[in-house]
Amino acid sequence: MISSKTPHLDLHGEIVNMVEVLVNEFLLDNYNLKQPVVVIIHGKSTNILTKEVHRVLKNHKLVKTYKLNNWNLGETIVELNL
Repeated sequence: MISSKTPHLDLHGEIVNMVEVLVNEFLLDNYNLKQPVVVIIHGKSTNILTKEVHRVLKNHKLVKTYKLNNWNLGETIVELNL
């Protein structure tokens, strides 16, 4: 369940080269805090950040599942392996 208290990472304005570092740190921090679900906000304008976020998540050992938010295509919902 996603709520306003769900941890989120906002990547608006970030360069593609920083996405992997920021996402890895965010996932590790929330894994250590035992957060089962997190949200990554990447925007939806050109899909450059979306593709990079999904590339990082695809084979990440801490990620159980991930999907675009049906209500906001500028967000990806990530379920962590706890």
